[in-house]
Amino acid sequence: METREWILKRNCSIAPRQLAWVFAILCTVSLTVALGFTLHGAWTILVFSVIELSAVGIAFLVYARHATDREVVVLAEDGLIVEVTQAGRTSRIKLDLATLHGTRIAFPAGPQALVALDCRGQRVEVGRFINEAGRRALAQELECALAGRMGGTVALSFL
Repeated sequence: METREWILKRNCSIAPRQLAWVFAILCTVSLTVALGFTLHGAWTILVFSVIELSAVGIAFLVYARHATDREVVVLAEDGLIVEVTQAGRTSRIKLDLATLHGTRIAFPAGPQALVALDCRGQRVEVGRFINEAGRRALAQELECALAGRMGGTVALSFL
């Protein structure tokens, strides 16, 4: 049997390492200008520059912490594995193929709804990093892959 894999991740335009370089350049330019004003007696410019750079630094840290968030859904021979990485923490849930006969896929109805995989009391939601159309496509692909693997026993529901 063939392994299927879906990787869903944030659309980040800049990597955390690149962001650190941008912040270093920003700090260098801003503090150079602020020190120039401080040498001419306007010391409050330096204070406001430090406050500004602190706020921008905090915002960059929050961005960098979530830049590598992702979800990986793997349909392997031995089960369905869902791995979610958010803010550096990874959780992994495995649904055994033996219990996949009771699996239900819930299609998202609203713009914020996620694709839910229900299997005998265990619920996993995926699709945090894709739009509504992408979540619908993901749910349909999962339904087709699971139905093909399990002989058409996947239940679908529209939320």
